[in-house]
Amino acid sequence: MASFTTTCTACTATDVTVFLEITQVPVHCNVLWPTNKEAMNAPRGDIRLGFCRLCGHVMNLAFDPSLMEYTQAYENSLHFSPSFQRFAEELVKGLITRHNLRNKDIVDIGCGKGDFLKLICSRGQNRGWGFDPSYVPPAGEDTAGVTFIQEFYSEQHAAYKADLIACRHVLEHIQFPLPFMQRVRRSVGDRFATGIYFEVPNVLYTLRDLGIWDIIHEHCSYFSAPSLTHVFSTAGFDVSSVGEMFGGQYLGIEAHASRSPRGKALDTSVAAIGSLVGAFANNYDEKTSFWYEQFSTMKKEGKKVVVWGGGSKGVTFLNKFNNVSGVEYMIDINPRKQGMFVPGTGQTIVGPESLKFINPDVVIVMNPLYKKEIEQQLQGLGLKSTILAG
Repeated sequence: MASFTTTCTACTATDVTVFLEITQVPVHCNVLWPTNKEAMNAPRGDIRLGFCRLCGHVMNLAFDPSLMEYTQAYENSLHFSPSFQRFAEELVKGLITRHNLRNKDIVDIGCGKGDFLKLICSRGQNRGWGFDPSYVPPAGEDTAGVTFIQEFYSEQHAAYKADLIACRHVLEHIQFPLPFMQRVRRSVGDRFATGIYFEVPNVLYTLRDLGIWDIIHEHCSYFSAPSLTHVFSTAGFDVSSVGEMFGGQYLGIEAHASRSPRGKALDTSVAAIGSLVGAFANNYDEKTSFWYEQFSTMKKEGKKVVVWGGGSKGVTFLNKFNNVSGVEYMIDINPRKQGMFVPGTGQTIVGPESLKFINPDVVIVMNPLYKKEIEQQLQGLGLKSTILAG
């Protein structure tokens, strides 16, 4: 196990309080496995959440970077969901309007499978460069004006002079976000008109709304509005906005390079976050106890149960209740996940059409934002399963 630190990984303050520990969870929730045996033997790591009372950052103090490897096996695309597609369309529309992104140049750091970059380039007739070692070129697909580079973004790529630098759901995977943002600032140089858009999971959704299934080893940084704006302003960016999106599950921040060594931050408060942290351990225990009881009751009643959602939420959920759930299948609409196996627990991942043969009594939906579209799919399949939100 990696050695622990009591220093904040965002601001280097030493007023860090540990408030939750979880042991031996899968290192990667978004790396699925081709066989049950490999899935059951997936690498594991620990979680030790600490809270910084100075900047409001939450971090995994037990994070072990030596266990992390982002390859083409990493699969976290959400763009197969109609609900997520609507969110992505609105996001792109807003960015194009606010930053006048028509016939412009876009850089996407950590572009994944390229869905966002292709969308913003298509809608604004823009040119794009995506950086990600996990990118897999789709067979037979050619997106005009978009180039993918299977590398981590670094200062050596500063020659790609963008009108917008975007980075979505990458910063939470970086143990020390300030040096990373300082490298981004150096790559921007004196291009003060370049827009910056970053998006990360919102730690308030975890603490306030008890989205506890988002607590995963590969997320070593959990950002609040105060900690996110602190990192950006310290790195030399003037922050123009930061706010919740996607039902409060995400934080989006927009900024520009500052002409001063330290940029302008927004007025945000850490006090409310501290109160939520203080109550979180008990709330976590109450929610997990509730689900232990639910699974116990469903097993006594002979209910056939499936979990819908093959991302981090579903993987975390199944690993937490592996000994009691009795779940044999995970459902996911992403065809790249179907036929694979869940890390740590080994359930087979199948598509929604398989539900006609499984005929479950209960479908546990891991993201409540997808509940309505899942209800519609179940109705289309002629199923009357009970739907529970995880």
